[in-house]
Amino acid sequence: MIIQYIYIFLLRILGFSLNRKHLLTILLRIEFVILILFLFIYIYLLNFNFELYFVLFFLTIRVCERALGLSLLVSIIRSYGNDYFTSFNIL
Repeated sequence: MIIQYIYIFLLRILGFSLNRKHLLTILLRIEFVILILFLFIYIYLLNFNFELYFVLFFLTIRVCERALGLSLLVSIIRSYGNDYFTSFNIL
């Protein structure tokens, strides 16, 4: 079962690196990668009978990161008018 999670994780990283057209799809792919990472941590902590407080901390940080990403997405759409990643001028 852990091999399937590793396979899904690697596919999500590959999909993230190959498809970077819209900022919203980038944020969604990052969320899937973080979800698989959450499953890794949860299974690891269950196998060694550790406390699951770290899982709660990880979920709290994840929610804060998601809110920050969505607020940046709204700000970028309001200033640029679209979420195409290639239309941003980084410099």
